[in-house]
Amino acid sequence: MKKFFGKIICLFLIIFYFSKVDQVQSLIPYYYFPTRRNLQKESLSIAKDAYQLLYFGQYKESLNLARLAIKINKTDAKLWLILSEAQVANKLYTKGLSSLNEAQKINPNISEIYFAKSNIYFKIEQFENAKKALKTGLSFEPNNHKAIFQLGNILLMEKNYLGAIKLFDKSVKIKPDFWQAINNIGLAYFEQNELNLSIKHFERAISIEENAEPLLGLASCLRIKDINLALELTKKALAKNPNYVKYEYRKEQLWGEKLQTSTEILLNNDQLKKDVMLAKSKINEPS
Repeated sequence: MKKFFGKIICLFLIIFYFSKVDQVQSLIPYYYFPTRRNLQKESLSIAKDAYQLLYFGQYKESLNLARLAIKINKTDAKLWLILSEAQVANKLYTKGLSSLNEAQKINPNISEIYFAKSNIYFKIEQFENAKKALKTGLSFEPNNHKAIFQLGNILLMEKNYLGAIKLFDKSVKIKPDFWQAINNIGLAYFEQNELNLSIKHFERAISIEENAEPLLGLASCLRIKDINLALELTKKALAKNPNYVKYEYRKEQLWGEKLQTSTEILLNNDQLKKDVMLAKSKINEPS
């Protein structure tokens, strides 16, 4: 009987214990703590949205989302790259470089980090740093035609025309339809007084993409040889992109002094007065 009562007491104690546990659990709220993997997944999703906003020109919104992604996950180099791109779009160049430095600490073997750095250095006119960053990036990705092209552009600015042509040629061998590099070979040859080679490359660029730049470049080459064709090409170029009527805009596109002089003479032709005036009116229109 004593044993029986002992078992009954034990049973009641067990029942009492579990009933109290249920009461305690009913009083303590349940919280969901996301796992590290879930946080990483969420940060990547936010970063993707930031990149899309960047693509559509919503720069401030993109920056806000990119910052949020980094707050969630600071260990992904790709997120720092996206943040840097958003910062550059908002002209926050120093902060953009800082973000790239963070990405480099996480993974120093990503070529895009150095190419992005070179782009910022180029914008703030630190050309030596831009060259150094490009060369580092190319050590990881030697066949990146855009990086080779950009390195050629820096040499073009430094008036190292032979070096620039060599790099432009190299980028075209990698991507044969890269008309921008072919066009810039034309720019370099003109400054070296190699008129026929300049014409050849502008024509080749136009055969790939009838862009305003090679059209006007070719027109400037033909100014003396064939003025009628030069006038026709100039009209077509200004209709496509009226910004090329401006000296400063052409300078931004790395046009050299000799080509600039030839183009200014061409644009002062009486038969182009209306076209030049129309182009100027278009670029002065409020957006």
